[in-house]
Amino acid sequence: MKTDFKFSNLLGTVYCKGNLIFTPDGNSLLSPVGNRVSVFNLTESSSYTLPLSHRRNISQSALSPDGSLLLSVDETGRAILSHLSQRLVLYHFSFKAPVSALAFSPSGRYFVAGVGRFVEVWHAPSTPSADSDEGLEFAPFVRHRVHAGHHEVVQGIEWSSDSRFFLSSSKDLTARLWSVEPHPDFVPTTLGGHREALIGAWFSTNQELMYTVSQDGALFQWHYAPLSNQSQLENDAVEDATPMGWRIAQRHYFMQSNAKILCAAYHASSNLLVAGFSNGLFGLYELPDFNMIHTLSVSQQGINHVAINKSGEWLALGAAKLGQLLVWEWQSESYILKQQGHFDRMNDLVFSRDGNRIITAADDGKIKVWDSKSGFCIVTFTEHSSGVTACEFAQRGSVLFTASLDGSVRAWDLIRYRNFRTFSAPTRLSFSSLAVDPSGDVVCAGSLDSFDIHIWSVQTGQLLDQLAGHEGPVSSLAFAPSGGMLVSGSWDHTVRMWNIFDRTQSSEALQLQADITDIAVRSDSKQIAVSTLDGQLTFWSVAEATQSAGLDARRDVSGGRKLSDRRIAANIAGSKNFNCISYSLDGNCLLAGGNSKYICLYDVLSGSLLKKFTVSVNLSLQGTQEFLNSRDLTDAGPVGLLDINAEASDLEDRIDRRLPGSGRGDASLRRTLPEVRVTAVDFSPTGRAFCAASTEGLLIYSLDRDLQFDPFDLDIDITRATTLKALDEKSYLRALVMAFRLNESFLLKKVFQATPLAEIGRLVRELPTVYLARLIRFVAYITDASPHLENNLRWIEAILSIHGPYLKDHLQSVSQELRTMQKAIGTIQADLAKVADENLYAVDYVLSQSARKMEVSKSVIRNGVDGDTMES
Repeated sequence: MKTDFKFSNLLGTVYCKGNLIFTPDGNSLLSPVGNRVSVFNLTESSSYTLPLSHRRNISQSALSPDGSLLLSVDETGRAILSHLSQRLVLYHFSFKAPVSALAFSPSGRYFVAGVGRFVEVWHAPSTPSADSDEGLEFAPFVRHRVHAGHHEVVQGIEWSSDSRFFLSSSKDLTARLWSVEPHPDFVPTTLGGHREALIGAWFSTNQELMYTVSQDGALFQWHYAPLSNQSQLENDAVEDATPMGWRIAQRHYFMQSNAKILCAAYHASSNLLVAGFSNGLFGLYELPDFNMIHTLSVSQQGINHVAINKSGEWLALGAAKLGQLLVWEWQSESYILKQQGHFDRMNDLVFSRDGNRIITAADDGKIKVWDSKSGFCIVTFTEHSSGVTACEFAQRGSVLFTASLDGSVRAWDLIRYRNFRTFSAPTRLSFSSLAVDPSGDVVCAGSLDSFDIHIWSVQTGQLLDQLAGHEGPVSSLAFAPSGGMLVSGSWDHTVRMWNIFDRTQSSEALQLQADITDIAVRSDSKQIAVSTLDGQLTFWSVAEATQSAGLDARRDVSGGRKLSDRRIAANIAGSKNFNCISYSLDGNCLLAGGNSKYICLYDVLSGSLLKKFTVSVNLSLQGTQEFLNSRDLTDAGPVGLLDINAEASDLEDRIDRRLPGSGRGDASLRRTLPEVRVTAVDFSPTGRAFCAASTEGLLIYSLDRDLQFDPFDLDIDITRATTLKALDEKSYLRALVMAFRLNESFLLKKVFQATPLAEIGRLVRELPTVYLARLIRFVAYITDASPHLENNLRWIEAILSIHGPYLKDHLQSVSQELRTMQKAIGTIQADLAKVADENLYAVDYVLSQSARKMEVSKSVIRNGVDGDTMES
């Protein structure tokens, strides 16, 4: 089994904090998720997560005007410069202080960062164009100028359309107008008059008007006019010497009682202003007349950020408290995107039998169904009234079973998306474990309140039996894939194997040395893996009921110390056990996770550790640090846990709304530093991926490699411009090789679609074999995403017919690519079969009409011939 799993995507969390960004084409949305960035393609309904990861939660991010460079900054001011389309980290940099505002200039030459009360102007990183003589740039961050006019934190930056001026808005109740380069007639201007902190300031399209918005709902319109009183205006002698400046032309108020403005965005070309309020309401207004277009309540908590795409049609709204991300089309008043992650900790997850769906259950009482390909949540079930602790699929059909702390076990139909059966116990219990018979006829549940195992019939919903034998709470249940045997683990240090379909319902106990945390049964039903609280992994033979192997995993799983720990991570005892384990499809590997930042993959036969996956390096979570830093330990406690906002100037920053004694914290705000942990792991049915439910969300690790930047024989002469030039010259082979070297999906798709059908065979025949695996991978990818069916099948036919012997001899190295291509062909076949089945009667009707016309024509010809014969 291959073990080179790589991080593929992050689901379960769509927005945490920070600013939302639309790409220049307006089709994709960038959302910060903890210390990562997720990209949502709104036109193709897909999402992916960039491979970069900060050491803290991301607070600010900005995208260059051409959409190629992404600059993201975490809470401590450490920045990462990355290439968006190639998903490549280019540079690491530190601003040495938290950054509260960030924006690129429209020309792309500069970017401005609000660092505390200072406004810093930097030269934007650039690359030489195809027709320039500029050299490569090795110092991408060069500071141009620092402005120090504000007295409080800068909260917003807005550029003019000509990139000569920019506005900065601050908590000191003022906005200031700055110039990038010194001008003889320009004087930096301060715009005051607001009574609370400013949210933003913007230019109009012609730059003759400016708008400022404050938290109390005041909108000021500024225009350039004489700064003189009435007596001076009446004096004609000094009229020519009257100084000019910015003054308030109009004052408008949003009039939202008991609600403050948390965010605002302005679209200059369409004169639209969007404001998000603390009561979950957002309003759309037309300027300069301040006409309200409409208001809509989209959340029960405040809206933390709004953004408008380039065309001004779509509005992106982010609510950090509930983890909501919405894209609203205001003209048609419809949702383009409406996603929300789990509000509380995820407890369990399971793959569907075809591997296309991932089901998660959480403490917020919700069950979410995620599409593993697109990354979107398809449906959310909210019938449970308390936390959902376990979920399990039936082997046959699309039936999902869930267990909850509200004392019910529910069965869900994932075709009609409804709850069709509810199971309950005679007494009020909180179920914590669940198992489903492979035949789908029986469902079992265990509870921490009772020591019995409850068994129900799926068909009738009746309680069949209660299995007694454990002397402690039942912590885990699992059915053998062969059926007939139920395995249960308990806190009484025993694992029992039950033959529930026998008349005697006998059980056999396996004695261990500590509480059972989780159990797993191998796919051949011959071996059981058991995880215990003392950090041991033991393997038991089902036929002989004896232990066949065991390993001490305490050193493997231990890692990460909390802020309050006074030991290094290797000496922490609280995280030295696994809470969840899962067998691979072939049964040769075991995946395990626990209350640490590591996921371990073991080889079952040798008992060796194959690989350790780091769940998170985010220092905003507890349990990610390795070593003890004595400078962070004071007499009052760890520095990270001290209340540093008690002396803040704003009342909103001084109020502590956390509940006394709460240690879990808010999964979106992360104010109390929640602990990193893995609560569930599961392999996909294909064995090509596995997912893990962690504090940060649902992490997916996959063997399938996406189209990312992987330079191969790269030269400075090979650029996008030279590739397009070769394509214009109809040198398709040279253009394809250059596109493979750059490995940009845009170029590969353009060359692929521009190649004539008659040239496909010759191009595939002359293509060097070193690019063959890349070509197969790309063709499989484009076949799944492109509607050009004949063109894609022609490419597949040419590859298999021309390079068939080579692929057969090198099957080991290209097996992954061939499997991906086979999956794409199977998808095409399934789609065509579905279309044919749906249009069967229409095809029969068309064929019958054709046959009828042929009969009519034959009869006409026959009648004509007979008439001619009679006349002769």
